[in-house]
Amino acid sequence: MNKLLFPALALVSLGWHKYHSLHQQNFIAERVSRTATFIAAGPIDKVFPLFGPYEERKWAEGWNPAPVYPLTETMEEGMLFTTPSHMHGETESIWTLSQYQPANHRVQYSVVSPGRFLTITVVCSATSADRTTATVTYTFTGLNEEGNAISKHLLRKMYGRELKDWEEAINYYLKTGMQLRAQQ
Repeated sequence: MNKLLFPALALVSLGWHKYHSLHQQNFIAERVSRTATFIAAGPIDKVFPLFGPYEERKWAEGWNPAPVYPLTETMEEGMLFTTPSHMHGETESIWTLSQYQPANHRVQYSVVSPGRFLTITVVCSATSADRTTATVTYTFTGLNEEGNAISKHLLRKMYGRELKDWEEAINYYLKTGMQLRAQQ
């Protein structure tokens, strides 16, 4: 399967004519990337699935993806789902599971929103029988000037604590079976 097919189709659905016209106005796309690693207090067979779009609901407050294809909540390479956007003026983001390698504990998502294209890559490795190292990389590419600016802002905000908020939420879930709520 062509891994660029789904993101390209999503880009078309977001308005290729707008994207293309920006390039004719001397727009220069910028790419920014950041990686953080943290330790999850659980075995890899329990931790890795938590990075799937539907399992993430167990630990990430407010996360609620809507399946597009397939309509069932099945993990498979090429699946599509949407999430609400959290940026002003954007309604939703379109996600595809561009790489799903459970044997290697690797997952990668390609995401398109009106101003940005991004990839999110998660690789897990067993540190011990009850500890898992998770390495998470976000790479944003702006599709317009606003997208360039939003990408930089989002990376600074997300990685301000080097994903310690993810570590705390996942470890809380692994310990209690519940979500860590913002007020806790």
